[in-house]
Amino acid sequence: MRPEIESRRTARLSLVRVHPSDLADLCALHADPRVMATLGGVRSEAETLAQLQALDAHWEQHGFGAWTARDPASGRFLGRGGLRRVPVEGREEVEVLYALAADAWGRGLATELARESIRVGFQVLGFPELVCFTLPENARSLAVMQRVGFQYQRDFIHAGRPHRLHRLRTPG
Repeated sequence: MRPEIESRRTARLSLVRVHPSDLADLCALHADPRVMATLGGVRSEAETLAQLQALDAHWEQHGFGAWTARDPASGRFLGRGGLRRVPVEGREEVEVLYALAADAWGRGLATELARESIRVGFQVLGFPELVCFTLPENARSLAVMQRVGFQYQRDFIHAGRPHRLHRLRTPG
């Protein structure tokens, strides 16, 4: 376990390892059809609990994972994001992930979250490359990927749906 990455701070985000106490906030995020339109659809409380448990298990197994994102001043929940290992066409990759509450959209917070995830992935954890992917129609996420330097690699099928795979290699 790497305690120095369990909590992070950026200019506008407080990032803390997901915890069972985040369940209500994650349920609200996963119940919003606007947020979930490109993330597999609205999830029930039981499905969100299962994902929360999987995210916690990921931290235990790999020593890194997803954070909840909150406003540092108010503590208001803004979303979730971070890094996770995920199979992509039979190859294990490290994915940068982010999902923000709809009222946090359009302020550059997903970009800020993605940049911190990349920084931790490359500078702290030493990964040589990271991936990011989304549905072709998710213009907001595709824009975040471009802003942080990911390059389009190819289309592929993930969770039974077409996705656009982007890759970022460590500088140097």
